[in-house]
Amino acid sequence: QVHLVESGGGLVQPGGSLRLSCAASGNIVAVGLMGWYRQAPGKQREFVASITSTGMTNYADFVNGRFTISRDNGENTIFLQMNGLKPEDTADYYCKGDIITVVGGHEWGDYYWGQGTQVTVSS
Repeated sequence: QVHLVESGGGLVQPGGSLRLSCAASGNIVAVGLMGWYRQAPGKQREFVASITSTGMTNYADFVNGRFTISRDNGENTIFLQMNGLKPEDTADYYCKGDIITVVGGHEWGDYYWGQGTQVTVSS
């Protein structure tokens, strides 16, 4: 069983900052690509940023240099530092991880989602 748990969301004023964390736990053999997605009310979930196990990063165009994704491989944790937040960044932010675990004595690769953390940008 693998769990991804996000934290760090909250209410922030426009122009403010938040740092999201996502920790993976369970019977983990290895963690590959991890990323952040978000879903605003009434909209589809969209990609925000991703990071490989070797630290290569990718960002959605709307990030425009405001967010930074990082990871601590030793703790199976990723972070999303969000600066210059705008009201349109308001959404539930979800962590996704490609994780290899052990099932029935065999290694099994699959992707897992966290439960989400809410980010509200408002004055």
